[in-house]
Amino acid sequence: MVGQGPGTVAEQTLPVGASLWPAPAKLNLFLHITGRRADGYHTLQSVFQFLDSTDLIRLRVTTDGAIRLLTPMPGVAPEQDLTVRAARLLQSAAEVTAGVEIQVDKRLPLGGGLGGGSSDAATVLVALNRLWGLDWTEDRLATLGLRLGADVPVFVRGRAAWAEGVGEILTPVVLPEPWYLVLVPPVTVSTAEIFSAPELTRDTPPIRIPAFLSGAGGNDCEPVVRARYPVVGQYLDWLSQYGRACLTGTGACVFAAFPDQADAQQVLAQLPDGWRGFVAQGRNRSPLQQVLEQRT
Repeated sequence: MVGQGPGTVAEQTLPVGASLWPAPAKLNLFLHITGRRADGYHTLQSVFQFLDSTDLIRLRVTTDGAIRLLTPMPGVAPEQDLTVRAARLLQSAAEVTAGVEIQVDKRLPLGGGLGGGSSDAATVLVALNRLWGLDWTEDRLATLGLRLGADVPVFVRGRAAWAEGVGEILTPVVLPEPWYLVLVPPVTVSTAEIFSAPELTRDTPPIRIPAFLSGAGGNDCEPVVRARYPVVGQYLDWLSQYGRACLTGTGACVFAAFPDQADAQQVLAQLPDGWRGFVAQGRNRSPLQQVLEQRT
């Protein structure tokens, strides 16, 4: 089992002067690639919905101006970590003299299509906007976040959204909030590899929101991922016995929706030996936004 549900922020014991902020997972409920721009970026349509499973970010403001990551990722230089880049970008853009110590409690699987890195970056932006007393607008933070990645703005805004453009044109949507069983295949899928694959479909006709709400939409990346990462296909095929199995983003994680927690947990209990997964509820409002409101 991986991932944590609601309430984890309040349960943590913090060092003096530190505050704790959730960085939620997301699912792409569908993903169509509709074209490719001259600059190489792909245009797409998707729907983002949050999960109540999160990474946890501890922040402690300092007065020396330094940005320090206290929990570096193996194989990732601290200056390349998205949380550090987010803090430095905001510090520079807002001409802030304060610094921050960052600790990341990484609970979401890496390279799974759940948006963990982008969510961590967005949480740093949103939290430091509050902790540094900047009072930047959501629009301004989201525009800054886009410089860190196409998925960052949806985490900054914190509402389930219909996405177009390269993922930055967001229209809030109200969706059912089912329970999801998310499976975690034992591979890390390279997003760059999938989007550069010559066999990737890049001309799917656009659809409209009512069509999606009526059941239309798939994931154009799935055939490429199945071919290059056969184990992901095995997980999709197994999960499809119990519901509509979908790939989130470029994967590797796959998911299916269930009407209640008990149904999802029942399927989780039947996972083959050695397989990993977790149950989480879909959220139209990000857990990060809920924490912000509680602290206002």
